[in-house]
Amino acid sequence: MRFKNLDLNLLVALDTLIRVRNVSRAADEMFITQSAMSNALGRLRDYFDDPLLIQVGRTMELSPLAASLEPSLRDIIVRIEAAIVSTPSFAPEEATRTISLIVSDYTLSTVMPTFLQLVTKQAPKLRIEFKPQQNVPHLLLERGEADLLIAPTVFSSPNHPSEVLYQEPICCVVASDGPFKGARLTEQEFLSAGHIVMQPPNGGESFALRICDQLGLRIRVEVASYSFGSLPLLVRHSARIALVQQSLVKTMLDLGGVRIMEPPVVMPALEQSMQWHSYRTRDPALTWIREQVRAAANLVHGPGADVGSGAPALPGGHAST
Repeated sequence: MRFKNLDLNLLVALDTLIRVRNVSRAADEMFITQSAMSNALGRLRDYFDDPLLIQVGRTMELSPLAASLEPSLRDIIVRIEAAIVSTPSFAPEEATRTISLIVSDYTLSTVMPTFLQLVTKQAPKLRIEFKPQQNVPHLLLERGEADLLIAPTVFSSPNHPSEVLYQEPICCVVASDGPFKGARLTEQEFLSAGHIVMQPPNGGESFALRICDQLGLRIRVEVASYSFGSLPLLVRHSARIALVQQSLVKTMLDLGGVRIMEPPVVMPALEQSMQWHSYRTRDPALTWIREQVRAAANLVHGPGADVGSGAPALPGGHAST
């Protein structure tokens, strides 16, 4: 099919080339030969009278025109994919499609095991793919590279629908054999001790670090890890402190060596939400998946766990969980 003398099949090739910026990888993704993809790029260059992709050393960079086309083209492709993938009805027991969710390792360790049990029992042929979060995680939704995002509300996009799942406290984790006594840390102990923090490998900051910054608590970071789940383990047999989501710590208390203490000040609760692309709101499969996420969160945290109660959630912004 052609529109204004452009073969519309070339739009898919252009979208892929812009995303991966590599002819060979684009060809592999589209299941065509490298020569066929090179031919498609040549035809696109002729049509737009622009190089589109420019070789710079060993990498390819977008031309200004290609960069300007990227968001609109991706939006078109996502619309088409949403229309094709979505079906009028959804039968869990027969479904074979792949559902991708963007989650942190915290969510992967707490809510997702229960979610997976619920899904497997009802939809055994469904394939679930978990993807790691990144700085500004909702971008993967907008690019159509994931179906659902589960992240702190402050990192969600205002441009797509979302639903609050629960709130939970952030607590201090210390070594059982460490120097800290009692149930609550003093502010002096909190600020003078070294801290172990989660530092996203692709930029941004964790929710806990943002809390400290907004409360004016200048902690001394001595160890940074890319994993939430490692924080309680790294605290053991040390004099350091880690700020960790309460439910994650509870899954590790049986391993021994750590205990929970109250922070020296009231900290905003972590408000966790799930978000999906506005084009996918009426997709019955994703509606069903959201129901399973909601049910899993209720089983793990209790129905509507602390939503709308307790310490206020942190103001919005752009970062990674």
